[in-house]
Amino acid sequence: MTRIGDPRILLVILTLGVSTAMAQPHVRDRILPRSECFFGLHFDLHPGATDTVLGKETSPENVRALLRRVDPDYVQYDCKGHAGYTGYPTDVGWTSPGIVQDALRVWRDVTREFNTGLFIHYSGVWDTVALEHHPEWSVVNADGSRDANSVSVFGPYVDELLIPQVKEVIDRYGIDGIWADGECWAAKLDWCEEAQRRFTEETGIVEVPHQPGDPYWLEWKEFHRRAYERYLDHWVRALHEHKPGFQITSNWMYTTFAPTPMKVGLDYLSGDYSPTLSVDRARVEARYLASTGMPWDLMAWGFNWTDGTGHNLKTPEHLMQEAGVVLMQGGGFQIYNQPVRTGHIAPFMIETLGQVADFCRARQAVSFKSATVPQVAVLLSHESWKENCDGVFVSSYIEAVEGILHALLESHYSVDVLAEHQLQPRLSEFPLVVIPDAHVLPDGFRDALVEYVRAGGSLLVIHRTARLFEEELGIALGEEHHSAGELAIGDGFLSIRGPWLKAELRGATGIASWYPDRVLRPEDAQWAATVAELGAGRIAGIYGRIDVTNYHTHHPLIRRFIGEVCESLFPDPAVRLDGPPTVDLALRTTEGGKLSVHLLNTLGLPLGNRMVTGYIPPTGDLTLWVRAPEAPGRVVLQPSGQALNWRWDPAASVCTIQVPSVELHEVVVLE
Repeated sequence: MTRIGDPRILLVILTLGVSTAMAQPHVRDRILPRSECFFGLHFDLHPGATDTVLGKETSPENVRALLRRVDPDYVQYDCKGHAGYTGYPTDVGWTSPGIVQDALRVWRDVTREFNTGLFIHYSGVWDTVALEHHPEWSVVNADGSRDANSVSVFGPYVDELLIPQVKEVIDRYGIDGIWADGECWAAKLDWCEEAQRRFTEETGIVEVPHQPGDPYWLEWKEFHRRAYERYLDHWVRALHEHKPGFQITSNWMYTTFAPTPMKVGLDYLSGDYSPTLSVDRARVEARYLASTGMPWDLMAWGFNWTDGTGHNLKTPEHLMQEAGVVLMQGGGFQIYNQPVRTGHIAPFMIETLGQVADFCRARQAVSFKSATVPQVAVLLSHESWKENCDGVFVSSYIEAVEGILHALLESHYSVDVLAEHQLQPRLSEFPLVVIPDAHVLPDGFRDALVEYVRAGGSLLVIHRTARLFEEELGIALGEEHHSAGELAIGDGFLSIRGPWLKAELRGATGIASWYPDRVLRPEDAQWAATVAELGAGRIAGIYGRIDVTNYHTHHPLIRRFIGEVCESLFPDPAVRLDGPPTVDLALRTTEGGKLSVHLLNTLGLPLGNRMVTGYIPPTGDLTLWVRAPEAPGRVVLQPSGQALNWRWDPAASVCTIQVPSVELHEVVVLE
């Protein structure tokens, strides 16, 4: 792999302006719909009242240099940010006073030369300047004060500003779509008169709650989710009618931030995950999005800005690792960077983006639109998510999901993440289903899980979920121990955050113990985990908050514990790996139907105040076992095309494969 310090890169940077001017552009035969887009770029500036040089150095030559080197399927450029000012001269809203040149016009003209799609970044319900001019459009807080940034979805903002302004941009620039930011994740509970009136009208509830714990608090939150979806549906329909084929998404809608059944006709799903906890956040988001059945992509930040240190640009290696998380789940990938306020994109930034694009394109054929081979399903409980969400969207419940997911990945399981409405129709496809701490499930879904186990499936439930399956688990649950319990694992132990449920055996078999303190007296031992037969299947329970503790600690004993419990339920997965726990795997089929195993080296994750990774140690040689319907003709490592050594066990229908050291992301393809 070429490193950023390579003197060849310096030569490229020094000669970029000359070489790209002479290069022939890659011109597509058409602008691709988002469903066919694999790699993209995102630039936003959030224009403000203090800008003075917007667009000054946005030149056709600079944009052409970028498009020639990186060759994105689309570009998303700034239109209106959270401040509410536009970066183009609008006749509808408020133009930033700092526009020297219309940068959006330059980007439109040049992207047309390449048949590259042009989308806009546009902030929706977060619009500060609109509320300075129209405070009556704002969200009203529970105490009666008006929010300074959040627009009410019950007011006229959507019809008087959002829809007319985006139509203006469509008509003036011929843009191909919109990536709406500051939407579901920025939506807030609203106590304006219209919201209270509609709540009573819809629900019959006269007493409007004002804080968690008040009567009808859950109903109040759910009312706002319905209202937001009506708002979203309204402007999406209006823009689709104005320009058929216009491609629309609302940042983070119908993802883990809002894991609801899809009701609005978005064209694709997307989100920009944490710039710092990048690989970990992408691990869960990509797996959930891959289960939606929608075209999707994820956006990596090209920089960190924690600790007040400004823009710490990520290395190509860092961004390639983030890309690998997305590619191994079949999605599209895009990178967010900010040009300087003048709009200029520096040659070194272009080269970094180009190296990452090369990495992704080399893997496109074996990655894009791949399909999962179901192994382990982790439930992201929509019902439990709702109860742990004190706003309209975004919930702390995701910690439990991520904690169990990471333990499973580090135990080398191939894992999908699904909500109830996604999982229930597909239950029979998964040999193992794992439910992180979920204290409420739909009755029909709970019954479907019981039938799934009786028919031969395996189910692992954690902490409060066990109360919903007490009889099936073959236990009796008693009182909770409300301080951290000590989990005994082999010759070690560790404290598990949060309460433990006391379980008495009623036909189950105990498989691990916890203790109320570190003395570990045998007489104090309580069952930490149990397993029981149920029909043709098996059901196990873990009775402490092992999921959340792992999210916060990633202690190796938790990984060992989870692995042992899962092995008792699912001893013969279709893929196994002998390698370090820092290698994630995913069992997939390529778009062409070839069985494949994606391997991602997650070493080098940011730690403490080290926010950017520059070197990722190779994994060392690996051994892979893959169960297949028949012996392969050959086994190839992609994207290099290297033929791998393998042997076939006809009795077990298992292919044993020797894999050379993985630098970042490699794909083993059985042909």
